[in-house]
Order: sequence, then structure tokens, then C-alpha cells
Amino acid sequence: MAGMGKRMRPHTLTIPKPLIPVAGKPMVHRLVEEIIKVSGEKVEEIAFIIGNFGAEVEKKLLDIAKQFGSKGTIYYQDVPLGTAHAIYCAEASLNGKIVVAFADTLFDAEFTIESENEATIWVQKVQNPESFGVVKVNQNNIITDFIEKPKTFVSDLAIIGIYYFKNGDKLKAELKYLLDNNVVVNGEFQLTDALENMKRKGVQFKPGQVKEWLDCGNKESTLYTNKRMLELKKNEKLISSSAKIINSVIVEPCTIGDHAIIENSVVGPHVSIGNNTHIKNTLIKNSIVQTETTIENSNIENSMIGNNCNVINHASVINIGDFNTLS
Repeated sequence: MAGMGKRMRPHTLTIPKPLIPVAGKPMVHRLVEEIIKVSGEKVEEIAFIIGNFGAEVEKKLLDIAKQFGSKGTIYYQDVPLGTAHAIYCAEASLNGKIVVAFADTLFDAEFTIESENEATIWVQKVQNPESFGVVKVNQNNIITDFIEKPKTFVSDLAIIGIYYFKNGDKLKAELKYLLDNNVVVNGEFQLTDALENMKRKGVQFKPGQVKEWLDCGNKESTLYTNKRMLELKKNEKLISSSAKIINSVIVEPCTIGDHAIIENSVVGPHVSIGNNTHIKNTLIKNSIVQTETTIENSNIENSMIGNNCNVINHASVINIGDFNTLS
């Protein structure tokens, strides 16, 4: 999660993309939650590979690991040299059974990782495989090829960015080989090259399937992911007991944070409201509003609004980052 999140600006000007809330929790929290659910055994350590995000962000990440009873570790990728380089930044943690996940992808699954498999790569059928890395499989359901953004059709099984390795040391050795021998594609060290080397040496990769793959690459996809996660988590307690709902209607599913105030308003469906946010005389649906924000006398949908914002007398689609005022 070391990238700058340029497609999610202005929200990523002040916080890294994986800390943007989805259904009331940072997206990286939701991702960790899902991985632990399918792991089938205790997750001893959660390693976060980040850029220079500052002490406050690092504390939030370590707190996420602590909530799941795991050791949290921070590693840094100071220069964007590709996916293989990023993962190798956590070399000290690449031992034993490991899951590698890219933090802007979420999923819904009903399975447990088959930990005796040598390696698993999770995939999903897509309609536009030319936009993704894809895999080919043989009649024994073993992956035979990795193809990055194929110009002609070879497969519609897109790699979603979640991988399991029974032996992390084998992955680490191949990553190190790429770096030591300067094996680069378009100036970057690519994970798929390490996977190809492992496959050539006899490691069998099996495809894993998820029920649903949810992307958080830009504003529109993040709002859709927020909507789907609210629907999937509707049995959770999504409205804080400390929130004040005054003469208002909540059209569920919605999440409403601690000490939020909803006054003379209609909120929902598919709205996430952050802690200490005040919504007054407003209609709002299909939107994410972060913390310490005030919205009054407005009609808002399909919007993302950051922390510490003020929105007064607006009837429009809004996409603003932290510390902004619209009036």
C-alpha cells in the first residue's frame, strides 16, 4: 500500500488510499478482516508495506493488526519500483505460510484457504481481460500461464491481487533474484516474473475463486464498493449507539459513526457517515462522508466528502478532500 493513490485524489492528498473508509471502516481494515475470515488458522503477523505516511497513519495500521490479535509490522517502499520490489521490502516477514494482498481490492468469499496447496492465485472472470493480468489453466485446474494485459483474447480469468504461498521463502528467493539481476519490465520489478520463475521450477499454482471482487481504484468504484459492503455487512451493527438521530429517517443499509448527529434529514440508502459528523436539513444517498464534517440544507448523492469539511446549501454531486468549504 505504498502508492500515492493518484486516481483517488483529492482524498489521498492527506491520507493513503487504504485508509479511506468503506462501510464505516478503512478499506485496509475490511481487507484484513476478509483475509482472516478465510485463513482457517491464526494470523500471527500483518505486515504493511507503505510509503512515508507519517506516525499517525502507522499507529492506525498497527492498531488494526492488534484488533485481530496479530503482530503488526511496518515496512517502507521509498521508491516506486514495482510490485515485486514492494513485496521484497517485507523480506523479513516472507517466511512460512503467507498471503500477499494489494490494499485497494476487496472481496466477498465463502471458503477457507486450502493451506496444503503450494500456491493459490485468486482470480475472477471479467468482461475486459485486456485491462488486467490474466491466467490460463489446464484441464487439471493448474495455472499454466501468466499474461499481463493481453491484446488478444487468451483468458478471462483476471488476477485480483490476492495470493497464497505455502512457502514464503521460495517467493522471497525469486524476488531477490529479480532485484539482484535487474530483471525489469517498463522500469519496474514485476511480481508476475517471480511467479513465472517459481512455476518453471515446479511450484504448482491453483486458481482461487471469490464470490465477488470489489475495486477501490477511483471514486466511482469506491462508492460502488461502499454500497456492496454495506449490503454484505447489513447484519453488523452499523449505526453507533452514540449517534444522535433527531427527527430523521435512515434508509438502510447505512453506517453512522460515533457521536454523529443526523437532524431533520433523510440519509440513505448506501451512505457512510464518519465520527462526529453533523448532517442537518439534508437529503443524502449513495455517498461517503468522513469525520468532523458538517452538511446543511443540501441534497447530495453519489458523492465523496472528506474530513473536516463544511457543505452548506448544495444540490449536486460532490467530490472534495479534507478541510474544504462549499457554501
